[in-house]
Amino acid sequence: MAHEDAGHYAAKHPAGTASDPAVAAALTERAKDERITCAAAMEVAVGLGVAPAVVGTTLDLLEYRITRCQLGLFGYPGHAKGWEAAETPAPEGLVEALLAARAAHGEISCAALWHEAQRFSVPRLQAGRLADRLGIKIHDCHLGAF
Repeated sequence: MAHEDAGHYAAKHPAGTASDPAVAAALTERAKDERITCAAAMEVAVGLGVAPAVVGTTLDLLEYRITRCQLGLFGYPGHAKGWEAAETPAPEGLVEALLAARAAHGEISCAALWHEAQRFSVPRLQAGRLADRLGIKIHDCHLGAF
């Protein structure tokens, strides 16, 4: 696809931005109906040894949508977010760790949230839900989705 003919997602990149052919092939192989899960996109990055941002740019240029955000923030058809109704208690210290990891404006990067989820041995989805409940805005998605 020519960049000047690009849709919404591709248009957020400078003219002349090209997709990585190996990344594009791997994403196309895993995508269904021009959608790919966040986890599958991250697996492509790890498998090919490229930065997640390269995968995200390629997704944009292909006009593929990311689904099933690992933090539960978007891509769950029929639901605003991917969280179950049941509340799972946070392990001791996680609330304090998330509050301490916030930037000056009350935000936390996706990478920092993933780190805290791993450190406290909780699913990323639980960490995302807790951050949301604490009013902590998540930014800097690994794939560049938000």
